[in-house]
Amino acid sequence: MGLEAPKLDDREFKDLVEEARARIALYTPEWTDHNLSDPGMTLIELFAFMMDVALYRLNRVPDKNYIKFMELIGMKLAEAVPSQADVTFWLSAPQQSEITILADTEVSTVQTEDQRGIIFSTDRDLTIQVPQLSYVLTAMDTDDGTEYGVQSLSTVQSGYEQFPIFSSDPPKTDDAFYIGFDQDLSNHLLGMSFEVDRAEGAGIDPNNPPYVWEVLSSDINRRWTRVHIDLDDTKGFNVNGLVRVHLPEMVRSQRNDINAYWLRCRLDLTETESRYEVSPRLVRLGVETWGGTVSTTNVTRMKDIVMGRSDGSPGQIFFFDHAPLVARTTDEYLMVRTPDGREQRWQEVGDFSTSTGTDRHYTIDSEKGELRLGPALPQPDGTVKRYGALPPKGSLLIMTGYRYGGGLQGNVAARSINVLKSSIPYVSRVTNMKGASGGLDAETLENAKTRVPGHLRSLRRAVTSRDYEYLAQQSAPGRIGRVYCLQPPLTNRGENRILVIPSIPVLTGFIAPESLELQTELHDTIKAYLDERRLLSTQLEVTAPTYIWVETEVRFSVAQHYEFEKVKTEVENKLFDFINPLIGGQDGSGWTYGRDLVVGDVMAVLSQIPGVNFIRSVKLFPVTYENRQFLKGTEANDIPVPSDGLVVSYQHIVLED
Repeated sequence: MGLEAPKLDDREFKDLVEEARARIALYTPEWTDHNLSDPGMTLIELFAFMMDVALYRLNRVPDKNYIKFMELIGMKLAEAVPSQADVTFWLSAPQQSEITILADTEVSTVQTEDQRGIIFSTDRDLTIQVPQLSYVLTAMDTDDGTEYGVQSLSTVQSGYEQFPIFSSDPPKTDDAFYIGFDQDLSNHLLGMSFEVDRAEGAGIDPNNPPYVWEVLSSDINRRWTRVHIDLDDTKGFNVNGLVRVHLPEMVRSQRNDINAYWLRCRLDLTETESRYEVSPRLVRLGVETWGGTVSTTNVTRMKDIVMGRSDGSPGQIFFFDHAPLVARTTDEYLMVRTPDGREQRWQEVGDFSTSTGTDRHYTIDSEKGELRLGPALPQPDGTVKRYGALPPKGSLLIMTGYRYGGGLQGNVAARSINVLKSSIPYVSRVTNMKGASGGLDAETLENAKTRVPGHLRSLRRAVTSRDYEYLAQQSAPGRIGRVYCLQPPLTNRGENRILVIPSIPVLTGFIAPESLELQTELHDTIKAYLDERRLLSTQLEVTAPTYIWVETEVRFSVAQHYEFEKVKTEVENKLFDFINPLIGGQDGSGWTYGRDLVVGDVMAVLSQIPGVNFIRSVKLFPVTYENRQFLKGTEANDIPVPSDGLVVSYQHIVLED
C-alpha cells in the first residue's frame, strides 16, 4: 500500500486573518473600518493567503522527507486485514442426500438505518453429509485397562435388545459410550435420537446430567475435545429425545482395534454429587445432520474482472472498482490475453527494483485500488531501461479475482452474522456461535514510523533475536500478541526457537488454555515467512511457550474505612494482571521468560493496593493442565519457570485475615 502524505497543517486561513485583524488597534488605531469592503482588509486576506501557503509547505517538509525515506528503504503501509468467523448453516430439517454450500457464499449482519450489513464470504465448499452409523461401543475402566463392549448395529438401530449405556454397576467416572463413523463429520451439526428405557437412569439431576460429549480432536497430542451441546432434551437419558452437538475437527483413531471417527459420551463425576444409581438403557439410536460450520472472511469477492486494454506504453495504470483490497491469494492474479488469443499469467511484485524488460510483473496499491505496470526510465548513457514487460497493444487485462473489505468493523459479536444474502435450498438460517476476530484497519503513517528502526535493523533478514521477533510480528499483523526468540545456548538442540502467543481479545481475568494454543495455520504462516528470511544454515522452530499455571491463596487485613469485598476484587484483578503472559510482570509488558514466581513478588504487588492494611500470608500452588483438565499441586515457596516458560493465572483465593 502506498504511503500517503499527511493532511493539512492545523493553522488555517481564517486563523491568520483573525490574528491580523486583532493587531489593527495596536498598530493603526485610526483604522476603524474593518468591513470586508475596505481595501485594507483585502490586503490582509491576500497576505494571509500567502502566509497560509508558506506555512503549509514549510510544515510538510519533515513528513515528506520521512515518507520519501520510507519509500527509499522499501517500506509500505500494512494493508487492511479482514476478520474471520466460523458460521453455521442450519438445515430446515435433516435431509436424505448431501447438501453442498459453495465457496464464496455471502452472509452478513443485519442492515440498519444508519449502518450497512457487514458481509462475510465462505472460504471453501461445505458439504453436509448424511451420517451413517458404523460402530457403537461401551467402555469402562478396570485394573487391566479399558474394557470395551461392542454392540451390534442391528440391535442398536432396530431396538430388539436393550443394553446399558454405561457399563459399570453402578456407573463411575470415565465410563463412556462411543459412537463411531467411517465418514469424517468434522464441523457438522450432528443430531442423535435416543430411545431409552424410561425405568432406568435414576439418581441424577436430569437438568444437569453428569456427562460430557467429546471427540478426538485434530491437534498434535490427539486429545479429547469437549463439544458444544446445542440441545439435549433426554433428561440425562431418562426420556426419549434428541441430543444435538456441534462437532469440531475430528481425526480417525482406533478403539478396541476398530479404526473410525469417534464421538463419545463420558461420565464426569468430579464436580458434581449427582450420580447414576443404575445406568440408563438404550433401546434404539438414530443419527442425522442438521447443518454444518464453515470458516468465513469479512470480504466481498470479485471474479474475472476486466481491467482494460493495453495501449502498449510503459507505466500504465488501471483502477479497481472497489477498495481497499486485501492481500491476494494464489488464484488471484493478472491474466493478459494478447490480440492473437494467447493467455499469459503475470506476477504481482512489491516493486519494480529487480524487474527486467522481460519480466511479466505488476504492482497493486491495495489502499488506492490501483494496478500499475512497469515504467521505462532514461539512463545516463541516453538509453531507456524498462522495468517489467509491456503487454502488446490491444491486449485485454483480466484480474482473475480480488477481494475487498476488511478492517476493525468486521470484528462483530457472536450471533450477529445471521443474514443469508441469497436463498439456498433446505437451508433455513445461519449464525456465528463465536465472535469474529482478526480484523485490522490499514496501517496509519504514524504507526509506520515506529516500524522504521526495526525495518532498518533487520533489512528483511533474520539474524539476531530482535530480527526474528520483528519479522515474526510482520508475518501475521494483528494475530500475534507476543513473540520471543530464544537462541542458543538456551535452546536444547541448537536451533532458534520462536515462542509465539496468539492475540487474545480479552487480556484480563482468566485466560482459557484454548486461547493460548498456537493454531496450525498461524504456525505455518510465521514459519514460512521466517524461512524465506533466515540464514541458510540456521535451524528454526516456531512453537508456543511452556505455560506454568499458578493458583494463589492470599490472606490479608483490610484497612479501616474500606469495604472488604471491593478490596478483594481489586486484589483478585491485580493478581490476574500480574501473573499474566501478555500484560503481567513488573512493567506490565508480559511476564519475563524464565523468571521464577516467588512469594515476595506477590506481596510486593499487593502491598501497593489501596485498602490493603497488611498481608498475612501468600501461598503458591503449581497447577498442571493435562487432557483438558486442571490438577492442583502441593504448596510451594516458589514456582520454577523454564527458559521457554511463562506463568499464567488459574485462580486466586482471597481471604480476610
